[in-house]
Amino acid sequence: MNGNRFHLYNSNKISKNLRRCRRISRMCVIGIMAILLVLAWDAAPVQAAKLPALKVKGTQLVNARGKKVQLKGVSTHGMSWYPEYVNQKAFTQMKKKWGINAVRLAVYTSEYNGYCTGDASNRKALEKRIDQGVQYATKAGLYVIIDWHILSDGNPRTYEKQAAAFFRKMASKYKNHTNVLYEICNEPNGGTSWETIRTYAKKIVKTIRAKDKKAVIIIGTPTWSQDVDIAADSPLKGYKNLMYSLHFYAGTHGEYLREKAQTALDKGLPLFVSEFGISEASGNGGLGKEEGGKWMKFLKKNKISYMGWSLCNKEESSALIKPSCKKTSGWSSRDLTPWGKWLLKQFK
Repeated sequence: MNGNRFHLYNSNKISKNLRRCRRISRMCVIGIMAILLVLAWDAAPVQAAKLPALKVKGTQLVNARGKKVQLKGVSTHGMSWYPEYVNQKAFTQMKKKWGINAVRLAVYTSEYNGYCTGDASNRKALEKRIDQGVQYATKAGLYVIIDWHILSDGNPRTYEKQAAAFFRKMASKYKNHTNVLYEICNEPNGGTSWETIRTYAKKIVKTIRAKDKKAVIIIGTPTWSQDVDIAADSPLKGYKNLMYSLHFYAGTHGEYLREKAQTALDKGLPLFVSEFGISEASGNGGLGKEEGGKWMKFLKKNKISYMGWSLCNKEESSALIKPSCKKTSGWSSRDLTPWGKWLLKQFK
């Protein structure tokens, strides 16, 4: 073979190989960049929701323009026990199909695997579920309540130090989220006085406000959040955007509790029904649909927000999902309990 032709042949061959290598390199770079982009997306922190920030004006929850807002939604059950219902598909379905605009994340404090009674790994798991819940709610376009769910502990001061640390962490993390509300003591009970609750609330509200200046904070009231009229006599002073919990179960609570609520409203106390049902107060028993209807008229008339208890398939009449249904999203009407079907009609 002629030497010049040999060198020309080799040069052409090398040039083709170089071009091939460059193409492969570019494809590899593009592939790596795509993988990094996906990883970055997955690891990215939740961005503040585009929902308008809410505030309290008089007894009303309002938006930035002063228009009255009524939040309507559901509460999870304890997230240590029914974590599977905190998922994106469920939250998006409830927003689009059910018509809710808020969800409540119940973090039990004292029961089995409660935030204050479980070990460090359990607390970490609960915090992860809260973060997932906030992410899912944010993506679905929902407001979200982080609920410090005292119940068997009765007195919120029992775990006051833990509550302060918890809400300091939550407020630091979600201070830029316009869709996050804080509920600082679900249902004080066991004879705990409003004076005791007020002392606790003053400390926790101060803790939250050190990090999150404007978010709405919901404060529990005596006797499983029923004695709102007592709280109305001496509410917290010096802070804005505070509301007070009113809880009812229509199978047990009727006109006398609405009268207490009306008294509180007349005294200027902003109320938020952060938990209710139409079963008996135990969470079980028969459904008081007629009394439930009276309650809904009262809430509508006064533009009071409400969260139905609870998103799970527990075998009790206050669960929204039938015990036989194992789905954690994609529910049809036949998957819902009578209470679940009743509640969905109220959202429409």
